[in-house]
Formats: sequence, structure tokens, C-alpha cells
Amino acid sequence: MSNILDEIKKNIEGISEAVTGPKEKTKSSPHSEEKARYDEAKGIDERILRAISEMGFEYMSPIQKAAIPVMMKGVDIIGQAQTGTGKTAAFGIPLLQKIDPDNRHLQAVVLCPTRELAMQAADDLRSFGKYMHGVKVLPVYGGQDISRQIRALSSGVQIVVGTPGRVMDHMRRHTMKMADVRVLVLDEADEMLDMGFRDDIETILEGMPEQRQTALFSATMPEPILQITRKYQHDAEYIKMTPKEITVKSIEQYFYVVPSNYKEEVLTRLIEYHQPVRSLVFCNTKRKVDELTGILKNKGYRAEGLHGDLSQFQRDTVMNLFRFGQADFLIATDVAARGIDVSGVTAVFNYDIPEDIEYYVHRIGRTGRAGKSGQSFSLVSPREMYKLRDIERICHTKIEEGEIPSAKEITRAKARKIFAEVIDLIEAGEITDCLEFLNDKVAEDEYSIEQLAAGLMRLKMGKAPEELDLKPRKRDIYRGQRSRDRRDGRGGRFDRDGRGRGEGHGSRDGRKNSGYGRNRDGKYSKDRGLRDASSMHKKESADKFRRNARPRNEKLGVRKEK
Repeated sequence: MSNILDEIKKNIEGISEAVTGPKEKTKSSPHSEEKARYDEAKGIDERILRAISEMGFEYMSPIQKAAIPVMMKGVDIIGQAQTGTGKTAAFGIPLLQKIDPDNRHLQAVVLCPTRELAMQAADDLRSFGKYMHGVKVLPVYGGQDISRQIRALSSGVQIVVGTPGRVMDHMRRHTMKMADVRVLVLDEADEMLDMGFRDDIETILEGMPEQRQTALFSATMPEPILQITRKYQHDAEYIKMTPKEITVKSIEQYFYVVPSNYKEEVLTRLIEYHQPVRSLVFCNTKRKVDELTGILKNKGYRAEGLHGDLSQFQRDTVMNLFRFGQADFLIATDVAARGIDVSGVTAVFNYDIPEDIEYYVHRIGRTGRAGKSGQSFSLVSPREMYKLRDIERICHTKIEEGEIPSAKEITRAKARKIFAEVIDLIEAGEITDCLEFLNDKVAEDEYSIEQLAAGLMRLKMGKAPEELDLKPRKRDIYRGQRSRDRRDGRGGRFDRDGRGRGEGHGSRDGRKNSGYGRNRDGKYSKDRGLRDASSMHKKESADKFRRNARPRNEKLGVRKEK
């Protein structure tokens, strides 16, 4: 039996080599930056270290390495770092160690811009404090029954993670007592201000005890943020991750020049080739989110859309499907995706290039987190290339041009995945019941094991993809040329035949002696400016129609004899 299994495995590997080509060698390069392990940091509680180890984390991110010791000292802190750099652990680990589990009163408050971010931060704090018995964390946000939150608060909660509006509601109701609060964290402070929460934040800060530690984390430091720090913090230590430190080195960035009408097909091919586990797809409009979600669903993918027109219930449903692995693709607009923090995202697709360069950083920063690798793929139409160059210049990054996978490459990628699954089944001994049937079929028919395996593989992979011809439409070529003409100082269609913007038909400034409806003498003409042969033909046809038309005084059904 074992000999037969070995033979089948050998044949399958042979087919795999023939179909997919030789296995690719994985290249690895050592990380040049000096890494710091969590268990090497001074002062971190053993219970937290145990939980972090179980979560699969080993090394601290730059912001964690810099901020954790400062927060441990109890001083105010300003941390500037991009989204996705591990700020939750940077403030969460020291915060948990400051909690007294025997004191059931509220001791720490974390403010977040959105309910999704509040829920995610609360989950992270619970995970970090898994073995710190007696410490309770409660997320509070709008859209949830406030009476449930009041009951939870009255039962004893040491840490509240919430949105500014709902936290302020509880303060006004006196259901959230701040007397014992010793730590206040403002997470993603710039986003909270962008969303109009400044007044709420200041109200909350003024209701806090004077003796407290205030930690503020933000991706950017606009003047309103600095005003808050000057007013409500005391001798704060400023930690800033330089552009070199916040560069997402773990993210492979690629772009593909694709005519707009081929973007859907290219997106599908990239998905089939790279086979990401969990992905975000960004579009610039709500309409495109709906269209693309429908297209991916029709192709058999587990996709969900997220944009501003969804109700809170629909939004929660979509996020839970994506967060808990029941949806593999989340198609979203930038505004709707604010505050989303889902672990395990392996790829980000930019279906549209964002209008705001800052959005690009936020988009791709949702993958490659916690020391894991990630990929970003940008589909760029010829008219969007200048946006991509702006991103490279301003972000000081190089985005590599990728090659769209061919039909053969997609087939090989699918085959590799299938063969890997088959070999796992063989090694697990789960195909013995199929061996007798397979041997009988080989004996009965004139087909080899290789042919049968190849046929089964084709059934599993589905229809073979066709080669893609990415020739742009004439309209796209014309538009691209027109855009280049304008950037080069040429006037495009208005300058044909030597006419400038102030000359020829259609000119507002040249109506004195030219334009529709005027002849060379500057008088209106009956032909309304129809100058070419085609237009004159139309005029003659119209004149003929008028000559043959029924006079106004002629009655219906009675035709005047000539």
C-alpha cells in the first residue's frame, strides 16, 4: 500500500512540475534594523508577555519600542506614527499595568474616532490582559443601546474604550464617573478632529481629574492638535517616527497600467494568481463599490461592500462577516473604511487611485502589520499615472510596475495550490478508499494516472482563462493625448487648424466676427454657421422638406392640388 501511495505522490509531483514548472525559490533577506523583543523590555508584566506570545508577537514595532518605556514612567506623551504601526500595544501594555483589579471603579479612558476602531482597540486590550484577572474592558459607542452600557458600567469596569460622543453622553448622565481615572488616551487624534469631535474632546478633558497621565497618538500633527496638547498636557514627551521609520518595508507595492474598461478583469486575474487570504479593495465612489461587489459575488468570491449609504446595522453585519472570516474581500470607500482595524489582511487593492495622497498611506497600511508581510496592488489608468508619480514623490517610496499574470501563469498558480492540498491528503492517509477505484479505472480504460489526475485538476480549477489584450480604446488614447497636450502647454482640440481658444467656432471671446450664427460681415446668417459639405447637405434636405410640407392653413386630409 505504501509503495502505491509513494508512486501516486511521485506521479502527482511530476505532473505538478510539468504543469506549473519548477518550484520558485523563496528569497529572504535579513532585517537590517535592530529589533527589540517584548520579553527583553524592562517592566512588562509576565502575564502580558504570556498573552502577547500566544498572539504570535515577538518583536516590538518602532513606536512600541519608543513609547512603552515613556508611558511606564507615567509622564504625558505625544506619539506621532502612521496607522498600522502598533500604537494600540504602545499605550495598551503600560495602561493595563496601571490598573488596580481590586478597584472596580473606572481608571482609564481611551477615545477613538469610530466605533469599529473602539471595538478593535477594546478587543486588543482584552487580549493583552487575558491573564490579568479582574480587569474589565468595555467599548462604548453610538448606535448601541445605551441602557446595556449603563448596566455594564454599574457592574464595575476599569477601562472604557469609546467614541467621544458616547463618552460625553455618559458623563452628562453621570453613569461614567471620572474621579478615579488616572490615564486618558486619545487614539487617532487627527481623525477625531477631522470628524468634528474637537468640542466633545475638550469637554471630556475638562471633566477629567487634574492628576492624570494623558497620551495622545496621531498620524499627523496639525495646529488644532498642538493647541490641545499645549492646553491639556504637562511637559509631554514627543515621540515622532521619522519617514524612514514609518516606511512600510513589509509591504510589497506594485502598480499595473490598465485601461479603465479592463480594470475588473485585471483585478480578478490578480486575485486568482496571488490568492490572498483576506483583502481590502478600495474604490473612490459608492457606486463603484456596489458594482464591484456584485461582480466579485457573481464570480463566486465571498465579497461585501462598505460605504456611507449603509445603515449602522448593515455596516456592523458587513464588518462582522469580514472580521470573522465569512467574507474574504471587503470593497470600501476611504471614508467608510476610516477606523477599520482588522488583523490578517494580506493584500490591499487600489481599484481607483485616491484623490488624496494621504489616503494611499492609510490604505496600504492596513496590511503588513505586526511584523507580517503584505502586498498592495494599484490599478492605474493612463490618465491616473500622474497621481501615482505624486505618491512616489511625496511619500518617498518606489512603487514597482508589475506584470499582469498571463493565462498560463494563472493556471500554474491554481495548480500549485491544488497539488499542495492533494499531497497533504496523501500524507494524512485520507485517500486509501479511492485507490481501489482509481486502479480499476486505469485497468478498464486506456488512460494513465497522469491523464486522470490532469482531468481532475481541470475540473477543480474550472474553465481555463483566456489571454487578455489590453489595447486601450481610441477614446482613451485621445483623452490621454489631450491631457498630455494640456500639460505640455498645447491647447488640445481648441487649437486645431491654427485656431486658439479665442478663435473659431465655440469661442465666447471671438463672437464679434466669428462663431455660430454669424457670417464674415458679422451679421446673423440663416444657415446658423453650417460651413462644411455635410452641413450644407443637411440644410438642402431641410429646405426640401419645408417646400413639400403642408401649408399651415391646409386642413388635415385635404391636399391642395398643384
